[in-house]
Parts: sequence; C-alpha cells; structure tokens
Amino acid sequence: MVVWTDAERAAITGVFKKLDYDFVGLNALGRCLIVYPWTRRYFATFGNLFNADSIMGNAKVAAHGKVVLTGLETAMKNMDNIKNSFAPLSALHSEKLHVDPDNFGLLADCITIVVAAQMGSAFTADVQAAWQKF
Repeated sequence: MVVWTDAERAAITGVFKKLDYDFVGLNALGRCLIVYPWTRRYFATFGNLFNADSIMGNAKVAAHGKVVLTGLETAMKNMDNIKNSFAPLSALHSEKLHVDPDNFGLLADCITIVVAAQMGSAFTADVQAAWQKF
C-alpha cells in the first residue's frame, strides 16, 4: 500500500481541480495513439484512426479520454484503496480486452505531458513528484 503525505494528497487534489477533462482526455489519449501507433489496435471500433487529424477529431477518442480521467478521479477519491477501486477495470482491460500493461505507462506519460502543459508553472517539481507517485 502506498503511503501518502498530506502535501501529496493536496497536490494531487489540486491538479484534478484544475483539469479540463475534455481537453486533457482528448489530448492525452490522442497523443498516445499518435506517438505509439500500436496502441490503436485496442480501439478498432473507434473508426478512422489513420492519422493525427483523424485521431484528434474523433469523438470516440475524446469520449474515452474523458472516461480515463474520470477513472483517475475515482482513484484520487480512493487513494487509500486504489487497487480495490480499480479491480473491475483491471480485470476488464487484462482478461477481456488483453491490453498490454505497458500501454498504461505510455498513457500515463502522455497524461502527465498534457497536464504539465495545461498547468504551466503551477506544475512544480513537487507537484510532478506527487503526480508521478499517483
């Protein structure tokens, strides 16, 4: 179990208060699909994902990006029990969808990049450290 300091909890909560879920969700998932094109195979039902413009203009990518951030918000609200809060989603992505677990790290990196760009100087080293731990 991860032990969170009050400062880390405050930093993570502060990030979520500033997020535009629509913007960050689309841009993070879109970036992941563009930069790591092999991740597109999990989104065959999303239609045209053949180039950056089609990905960034895809309503299903935008909607799923928002779902991802909503899921992270659930984790933020359950920081003392993240593993159990994600058990059903973990089973779905692992057992039914067969998503390579490494792809979640790639998506997490893309989320961090987009969040940092959105927050600018407010995304300090301490905030980033807490976010990375999260």
